[in-house]
Amino acid sequence: MSLKDRVSRRQDFSAVLEREESTDAITQFRAQLLREADLDALARLDATQLRARLERIAGNLLNREGPVISAEQRATLIRQIVDEMIGLGVLEPLLADESVTEIMVNGYDDIWVERSGRLTRDEDLRFASEAQLYQTIDRIVGAVNRRVDESSPMVDARLPSGERVNVIIPPLSLKGPCLTIRRFPTPYTMEQLIGLDSLDQPLAQLLAGLVRGKLNVIVSGGTGTGKTTFLNALSSFIPGEERIITVEDAAELRLQQPHVITLESRPANVEGRGQITIRDLVRNSLRMRPDRIIVGEVRGGETLDMLQAMNTGHEGSLATVHANNPEDAVLRLETLASMTELSISFDALRDQINSAIDVFVQLTRAADGTRRVSQVSLVVSSHREPFKLATVSEFVADPWSEGARETGRYLHAGLPGPVRHRLRQRGIAIPEAFDRDLGDTAVHQVEATA
Repeated sequence: MSLKDRVSRRQDFSAVLEREESTDAITQFRAQLLREADLDALARLDATQLRARLERIAGNLLNREGPVISAEQRATLIRQIVDEMIGLGVLEPLLADESVTEIMVNGYDDIWVERSGRLTRDEDLRFASEAQLYQTIDRIVGAVNRRVDESSPMVDARLPSGERVNVIIPPLSLKGPCLTIRRFPTPYTMEQLIGLDSLDQPLAQLLAGLVRGKLNVIVSGGTGTGKTTFLNALSSFIPGEERIITVEDAAELRLQQPHVITLESRPANVEGRGQITIRDLVRNSLRMRPDRIIVGEVRGGETLDMLQAMNTGHEGSLATVHANNPEDAVLRLETLASMTELSISFDALRDQINSAIDVFVQLTRAADGTRRVSQVSLVVSSHREPFKLATVSEFVADPWSEGARETGRYLHAGLPGPVRHRLRQRGIAIPEAFDRDLGDTAVHQVEATA
């Protein structure tokens, strides 16, 4: 192509880039790049080297065949060409943005992101067509030997960098192909969470003591309340000499102790075989001589195995469960534990839960997007008694107005006598805010709804 032709294309091409309708041009250069590249040589490169090599080839191609455009537009076009070849196309800028915690694609022209706990629609990004979105989906699921089509319209997968991906397509999704990408939560220390107003210093000291004292802790909360992030922070208080086994659907926990074994479930293959469930892994972990077991989330029959593990010498174990408050959490555990092939009475399950669970830490997401500990309750019932919870800490919010940051204060109560005795036996200091008798008004019975 002559220089005159390239210059004459500059104005039109610049307008195309500004309208983000450059898919045809990207497709054209991508096809030509594939024709000119040495694919055998590219196959031997790692991801970083591959991207650098393709960017260099694309740059040479634009120098020879492309329009005369500004350096910024040229860099953008090269990135888009390479992203389409080895990445996720228009989603790559969002994946590179550390502030984005979740990406939601509701059809090819509707992309939403979550930042700081708030959802916003990205008006600047969209796929050029449904076909391009399907191409991106195929690239994701193909990398993990999965498939998605009308016979299998739902799939869970993971990106090479670890992000969890869910895909659902028509006929189940009436809006078109939907793609949800959840980023791994950034590991926070407890001190950082205090700085983010997720809890106060006395409560953090108490939770650290409860973990060191080997009480069994359940972190409960709704979707997106930061359960995994908080579980990761709690796990930092486990002594480094203990053997810890983590069990998760997708390995998100980032424990810093030296003796950690990470187990991850596996979905069935395209033939419907080879599935390894959370319950299988919890059972297997019991044969691995754990000091503590951490279950990323209980949502089925594995709850019973976890309770039995907590009751048979694996004290100080941690888990999360979806629930709106501690009362719902304890009843949900009872329901989940009954979802097995075993016929166990609810009285027996109540006995298991009263003996196994010591603490419920409830997380919520406020209207301003802040994730925080809203309530901490201790189980004070025993054996087959009806569930009784003692609220030892609760966040009381101030009146909130639109656009403002939620403020409030924590109200702390004393600890039950057996818990204070257990902590002191292990040489753990009790924070002054909690070092007193528990009042009767803090204890309430949990009633199961019919």
